[in-house]
Parts: sequence; structure tokens; C-alpha cells
Amino acid sequence: MMSTTLNDSAAGDARNALFLARACDLAYSNEPEGPARFRSELGLEARLISVDNTQVYVAEDDRSIVVAFRGSEAPTTLDGLKDWLLTNANNYLILPEGRSGTDFAAAGVGARFHRGFLDALAMVWEPLLAAVNQALQAKERPLWVTGHSLGGALALLAAWRLQRNFLAVHEIITFGAPMIGNEAAARAFEQEFAGKIFRFIDLEDVVPHLPSVSLVANAYTHCLAEVSLSAAAVAASGLDALKQTAGTGDGTLDAAMVDQVWEVVKGRIASHMIGTYQARVEAKCKELA
Repeated sequence: MMSTTLNDSAAGDARNALFLARACDLAYSNEPEGPARFRSELGLEARLISVDNTQVYVAEDDRSIVVAFRGSEAPTTLDGLKDWLLTNANNYLILPEGRSGTDFAAAGVGARFHRGFLDALAMVWEPLLAAVNQALQAKERPLWVTGHSLGGALALLAAWRLQRNFLAVHEIITFGAPMIGNEAAARAFEQEFAGKIFRFIDLEDVVPHLPSVSLVANAYTHCLAEVSLSAAAVAASGLDALKQTAGTGDGTLDAAMVDQVWEVVKGRIASHMIGTYQARVEAKCKELA
């Protein structure tokens, strides 16, 4: 059963994850439905920040502040994410510039991040920073950052920028999130948020294996810590299905192979849905009860 509050003394607790998975589900709602559902279902007062194709809720009660990013605007199809995750993945791995670059410079000279994700976060960054700052100034409380799918990638990047702007992040919990950068970037996140990042993945879900430029030696990687939500025997099939399309050689994705991999992704879309993640996390909570 889902907790009605967040427990800030239990790092990585599945009950907190279930609460935040619900927040991620509600993040797909628009106004006025979204704020009303945050209030009735989670007891949080929420406001939606929406600029172009990026949406994020800042929700709060007397004990917590939750930043919940929406994933793709077409969560049941992932339409619009193919180029970001596969076709142009190599070209999207960049050193950030401008104000974003200043924040991410602390990740080290070798760190590279996904340009599409950076640009999507930049759309809402100023109003998001102002909203979180206002909430913390009103009352200092633990700040939780979460997101599903693309929203999970944005949650990680936003947490970094919030931290660099002296707004301490308590914990980051993501669901089915793709990778946000290279190994140097991942290691920087692990150092900055030691013991505070929890990536929940259904191992039948292909999206956490992306973006990809090769199915053999990918330039992207994840930061710790991964929390698996399905049996290992079943889970391996998600990655195996991708690798089987690589054939021989270095596995570099040409146009035809990109299309093949995308068909695998779409064929497993049910395992990527936030509703599936909620059910998997709830089952995990029952196992631990």
C-alpha cells in the first residue's frame, strides 16, 4: 500500500519510490486536473510549469518538496524520441555551453551530456529554479526530484543544476530513465549524489539501455544505483533482443539497424509505461512488508 507521506530517513525506500511513481503518473496530467489530483491523491499542493514540450510539477506539503518531470508527451508511443535515443545519439553527446555549461563544468573536463535532454531542461529551468527557491525559502524541507522516461533524465540533470545553485537535493528517484551522458558524467553524478540516486528499471524495458550509438560498446552509461523490478531470467531478454539486432562487427547503428532497434523498443512499450512501474514497485513494497 502506498504511503501517504515521504520518509526522509529511509534512503531508497520502496515506499518512497511508490509515492514518487504516483507523482510521475500525475505529472502527465494538465491543469486544472493535475493540481487537483496531486492534492486529493498525494496531499500535495502542486503547480505545473510548462514551456514548449517540457513539463514539470513543483509540489509540496509541510514536510516535503517534490519536483516531478513529465516524460514524453506521447508516453504510450514514445513518438518524438527516436532521434534522441538512437538516430542522432552520437551527435547529441556534447560539452554543455552557456549558463548550463557553467553549472555542468563542475562535472569535469571529460564529462559529456545529451544535448536534447539539456535543451529540454533549459526550457523550464528559470521558472523551475524560482519555484523551488521560493518553496525552500518559505520553509526548508527535503527536496525530492523524480521523473519517468525522458522525465527521469531531466530529473537527474535538474538535480545537478539545483545543487550547483545551492539548493540541496535530498534524493533522486527515476523510473525507466534513459542515460544522460558518458562515463565521466556518470561518475561525477555518483560523487555529487553519493547514496542519493535510485534508478528503478523494469528489466524488460528497453529504454534504460538507450541512447545508443553501438550495441556492443556504447558511449553512454548510467550512474548508480540501479533497482531492478523484474526477475533476472526474464529481464535479460530486453538487452538480448537489442544485441541480436547488432549482428557482427562493432554493433554501430546504421539507419536500417536503428529502425530494427526502434521496433524492439516499441514492441516492449508496455514494460516502459509508468503504470507498469507503479505496479512493479508496489509488488516490491509487498515483498518487503
